[in-house]
Amino acid sequence: MTVVPSVGPAAVGVSEVLERCRELVQPALVEAVGRLHPWVGEMAGYAFGWCEVGGAPVIAPGGKGLRQALAVLGAEAAGADGREGVAAAVAVELVHTFSLLHDDIMDGDETRRGRPAVWKAYGTGPAVLAGDALFALAVETLAATPGGAGALPRLSTALVDLLHGQADDLLFAARPWTGPERVRPEAYRAMAEGKTGALLGCAAALGAVLGGAPPATADALDRAGRHLGIAFQIVDDVLGLWGDPAVTGKPVHADLRERKKTFPVLAALDTAGPAARHLAARLASDDAPAETAALVEAAGGRTAALAEARRHITAAGAALSGAPLRPAAAARLQALPDFLLDRTL
Repeated sequence: MTVVPSVGPAAVGVSEVLERCRELVQPALVEAVGRLHPWVGEMAGYAFGWCEVGGAPVIAPGGKGLRQALAVLGAEAAGADGREGVAAAVAVELVHTFSLLHDDIMDGDETRRGRPAVWKAYGTGPAVLAGDALFALAVETLAATPGGAGALPRLSTALVDLLHGQADDLLFAARPWTGPERVRPEAYRAMAEGKTGALLGCAAALGAVLGGAPPATADALDRAGRHLGIAFQIVDDVLGLWGDPAVTGKPVHADLRERKKTFPVLAALDTAGPAARHLAARLASDDAPAETAALVEAAGGRTAALAEARRHITAAGAALSGAPLRPAAAARLQALPDFLLDRTL
C-alpha cells in the first residue's frame, strides 16, 4: 500500500495540474467534436464555450477541468503516462456536456455560464439532438481506444447511475418540505452520488483502467470520485445560496426560486428550533429568497452542509490512501478536494 504524504493544495500546485491536464486533453476533445455533423458540432462547440451561435469562434475562459484531470491523474496514479488517460477524459467530458444539455431542458434553465443555454440558443429539438450526438461520440471515442472496449461497462454503469440521480432530483421537486414524505439528507446523498459523483468516479477509474491498473485500484478511484462528487454537489448548493454570481455564473438564490431540494435547506429543516420551523413556513410560500437564505443559515444549514462536504472529502482521501497508487499522482489527487472546497471560503 502506498502511503500518500500530506500535501496542501498550494504545495501540489492544483491550478497548474488542472491547466496541464486541460492542455493535454483539449486537442483530442476538439478533434472528437470535429467528427460530428457540422451543425451538431457547432452546437457542441457552443456548449463547450468555443464559439457563438453561427460558429464564430470566441476566446472563453476554460472550466475547472475536474473530470479531465481525474482521468489523466488516474492513468498517472496507475503508473502510466498521463496521455493514456486522454481518451477517458474526452469520453467523460462528452458525457458530462451531454447531460448538461438535457439537464437544462428538463429544469427549464435558460442560461448556462452566463449566456443562453443551448436549447434557448438553438431550440429544444436541436439541443436534444446535440446531446444525443455527444453521448454517441463518447462511446465511439472510448471503444476506438486500445483497451477502451473493456472499459465501456464502467462508462455504462456511471451513465445509469447518473440518470438514476437525475430522476431522483426531478422527483424531489414534487415532494413536500415537511412531513413523512419529505426529502431527507440521506436521500440527497444518494441522488448526488448518482447525478454528480458517478461521472467523477468514472473519470478517475477509466483513466486508471486505460493506464493498466487492476480492477481493485480502479474501484478505489471510483469510490474516491463518488465521494468527491457528493462534496462537489453540496458545495455547489452552498454557492447557489451564498455565492457571488460573477464567480458562479448563475443568479444567486435561483435554487430557492425553483424550489430545489438542496442540502443546506434539507439539513436546516432537519434541525430542531424556531429557525427551522420558521423556514418550513416560509418555504411553503416564499417570495423573499434572500430572507429565506438567511433563515437557512440561522437554522444551521450552511454549517451542516460544509461539514458534510468535508466528511465526504475525508472519505475520498481514505479511498485513495487505501489504494496502491504512484505517490506523486496520488498526492495530486488528494489535493483536488480541498482546492474545490476552498470555493466556499
